[in-house]
Amino acid sequence: METSEMETTSSSSSNSKEDIKEELKKKTTQTKKKEALGWMEWLRGWFYVVYEMLFQRITASHLHNPMPLPPVNDLTIIVTGSTSGIGREIARQLAEAGAHVVMAVRNTKAAQELIQKWQTEWSGLGLPLNIEVMELDLLSLDSVVRFAEAWNSRSGPLHVLINNAGIFSIGEPQKFSKDGYEEHMQVNHLGPALLSILLLPSLVRGSPSRIVNVNSVMHYVGFVDTEDMNVVSGKRKFSSLLGYTSSKLAQVMFSSVLFRRLPAEAGVSVLCVSPGIVHTNVARDLPKIVQAAYHLIPYFIFSPQEGSRSTLFAATDPQVPEYCELLKSDDWPVCAFISHDCRPTNPSEEAHSIETSHKVWEKTLELIGLPPDAVERLIEGEDVECKYGANH
Repeated sequence: METSEMETTSSSSSNSKEDIKEELKKKTTQTKKKEALGWMEWLRGWFYVVYEMLFQRITASHLHNPMPLPPVNDLTIIVTGSTSGIGREIARQLAEAGAHVVMAVRNTKAAQELIQKWQTEWSGLGLPLNIEVMELDLLSLDSVVRFAEAWNSRSGPLHVLINNAGIFSIGEPQKFSKDGYEEHMQVNHLGPALLSILLLPSLVRGSPSRIVNVNSVMHYVGFVDTEDMNVVSGKRKFSSLLGYTSSKLAQVMFSSVLFRRLPAEAGVSVLCVSPGIVHTNVARDLPKIVQAAYHLIPYFIFSPQEGSRSTLFAATDPQVPEYCELLKSDDWPVCAFISHDCRPTNPSEEAHSIETSHKVWEKTLELIGLPPDAVERLIEGEDVECKYGANH
């Protein structure tokens, strides 16, 4: 009897140890940190990039150029990075369609000169363009806060925020902003993220309203390491391609969490768009051989006017808010993503990682100096202190 009890106890103890080992093994597997895209993910990402470049003109052949716009006379729209490339086209076309356009730019003189040129060309075709300039430097988070405070103090509505500004400095050494962040990450993600959150009070006043982030098909080959957003740990060798793709992926992930956190009654939609492969000033930073290829294959590459169509569609089409709400009601893990052909599409497989997206959200709020409950408080009309800006 005693021997049997001892054998049972021994067997139970052995099973218990095996269970513990198995549980530890599972936890180790679950918590093992992903350090890069897998080969299949990487190849699939590049397939999307190449496919878009080769076939974008065919898949978007149903679109008119320029894009016809619905009535926008009652809309107030902020467009960042609107002195060149697709940003300039977006601002001009929206203004000519009757919207009140705010060019949020670093070079205010260049913007003023553009407005004078547009007003002259538009003279006699209708009412003068309702367009103004405000200074915004995304390489300075202090500047972002100052801009948001100046705009919110007007107490007027904002209907659309178009985060278009971005950089892709191919071949350049790694550079950091005066805030201490890698430049691609700050201009393409951190600055727009801070601007989007701080302008929520005005967007709520203008609801139904939208935040439209001009993203890129290049996010398909991006990977975000939330513990090394500046790419300084040495685990990954920095390149401008790495900086650009990871910042664009971070923007999709952040946008997805932001949209899910916004209550339906706020009436603010959040979406990302791909303009396609566009011939813009980015080409200035490309290697000579790649610049030559740009000029050799103009058929495949969009002009800035063609590249502006998906953003204009996302900013003005009346069915976009309904589509965004449908995704939210289905608990879809990512925000709406509009392709270069103005059709909804799926972001990258990596963008669907809810766990990583929440890590990107938390890390981003930490970097831009906002508390974890900033969105909820701003929606409720409360003041939120940011570590950047006049008080900093």
